[in-house]
Amino acid sequence: MVGSWSFLDTAESNFRPLVVIELAKGTKEETIEWFTKRIVDKKANGGAQLLVKPLVTENGVENIFLVGASNLRLLLGAETVGLVKECSDNSMRTFTYSSRKTFKHFADDNHNFLTMAECQYIIKHELENLRAKNEKMIPGYPQAKLYPGKSIVRRLLTSGILVQIFPLHDREELKKLRHSWYGRVKVGYQPLDDIRCYFGETIALYFGFLEYFTFALIPMAVIGIPYYVFAWEDYDKYVMFATFNLLWSTVILEVWKRICAILTYRWGTLLMKRQFEEPRPGFHGVLGINPITGREEPVYSSIKRQLRIYLVSLPFVCLCLYFSLYVMMIYFDLEQWALDYHKENESNLSSLMLYVPSIIYAVVIEIMNRIYRYAAEFLTSWENHRLESSYQNHLILKVLVFNFLNCFASLFYIAFVLFDMKLLRQSLATLLITSQILNQFAESLLPYWLQKRYNRRMKKRMCSKKTDTDLSLAEQVNMEKEMGTYLGTFDDYLELFLQFGYVSLFSCVYPLAAVFAVLNNITEIYSDALKMCRVYKRPFAEPTANIGVWQLAFETMSVISVVTNCILIGMSPQVDALFPDSKMDLVLTVALVE
Repeated sequence: MVGSWSFLDTAESNFRPLVVIELAKGTKEETIEWFTKRIVDKKANGGAQLLVKPLVTENGVENIFLVGASNLRLLLGAETVGLVKECSDNSMRTFTYSSRKTFKHFADDNHNFLTMAECQYIIKHELENLRAKNEKMIPGYPQAKLYPGKSIVRRLLTSGILVQIFPLHDREELKKLRHSWYGRVKVGYQPLDDIRCYFGETIALYFGFLEYFTFALIPMAVIGIPYYVFAWEDYDKYVMFATFNLLWSTVILEVWKRICAILTYRWGTLLMKRQFEEPRPGFHGVLGINPITGREEPVYSSIKRQLRIYLVSLPFVCLCLYFSLYVMMIYFDLEQWALDYHKENESNLSSLMLYVPSIIYAVVIEIMNRIYRYAAEFLTSWENHRLESSYQNHLILKVLVFNFLNCFASLFYIAFVLFDMKLLRQSLATLLITSQILNQFAESLLPYWLQKRYNRRMKKRMCSKKTDTDLSLAEQVNMEKEMGTYLGTFDDYLELFLQFGYVSLFSCVYPLAAVFAVLNNITEIYSDALKMCRVYKRPFAEPTANIGVWQLAFETMSVISVVTNCILIGMSPQVDALFPDSKMDLVLTVALVE
């Protein structure tokens, strides 16, 4: 590491805007001047030593600023964040500026050694690590308190002075990526390395998992089609399919671990050291001393947090689970009504009416899942977790428990209480197909249509002002800042998690479940790619070594799947006939297989 940062110049003739900072309208001049000065100040003075320029439009200077950095500054930043790059001997090592010549593709005049996503990640890291020195408040805003070591950007965000920070799209690179990714319908692999270079490892790993899971479903789909055709009404002959099902659900997750390690090693994040985690922006408390860092920062009693979790959050989640079961019993009453109506009338209309309760229930499940998600986010935020990882883990736990019960409780009830395999097949098919249609519409088609409408209005406004329809930088920034913010891969993984549950738990009684899952995932790849490139602002790259807590979630579902399929096998007449005298032997055998 270079001993001093003072030799770095904050002026750059070829300024390349990488990140956009939008301040609230009416932000005071002294605040803007202080904040921009801290961005360009030398590291020795507590600054970020980055480049910043105001965005000039036809209306003059707005409260929007473009942030960039010199190539030298980015290389030093790469060392600070611990980026891992490939060396000339093909090994992967943490980048250091002093040994830069030993890294593959490095040259002093090569400004593409770091990907644009890595450059934007470095700038984000430097901005978030701008810390207050002796300031007691943000200049111009006495209510926005500061203390030594407090992140300035986080305080500006929580005070409403800073509206948003987002990375700019590279229009040329995005055009190339769109063409190779979803510009034409083709049978083949996604350009995961290109996706990683543009969006970062977290997004690329999600699309890698989506692609892998889709390919992993193909054997289930191939076996399921003839099984469906030749044994449609014989529900007792599902033993072989259930056996394959429980083996499949275990093996694919183990294979994914290896594929994930191969990808992240190649990208340099498998060996990347984990950064020290700062308190999340929403965390609040009384000022105290952090026993680890020795810095002054907000401190909140863990006892208070535990009381909030166990006395408020847990009872609320239990109440929601009870309500979900109550709705499920209403669904079964509707099923009985539809069945009685069909017996009385025996018409085409009555046959269609048999599917109506399941469709209504599937729609209600989706609505309940989304309402509960907002409530879970509010509760988890109210619990006041200090770290973002802790917040995410508690949120995921709340959401997964409710979604699992809400989506699968009726199927378990039908299978193991009612013992009605025909109704189980009908319910599984309806729930799976309806949820897929609703998710595609809500997550991709609707946002894309709304964004296209907005872009059309923006382009008309621009064309009325000038004949050149090519977007200038100012117009690009103004268009991108109004785009929706991508909130992460949470909803995407949740959708795959529920789909994995539908396929692995009960697809032995509805073999086409995997077929519909494959078809859905193929369209999901294209719609998610379109969403990332056209609908949302470009997200900041986030280095990651794996899919995180979702690996544990999928493995838990796999364990439940093994238990479920073993019980279904034990319930089958073929296996039951092998133990005519002792049902206890059957139970013990099933438990042993599990």
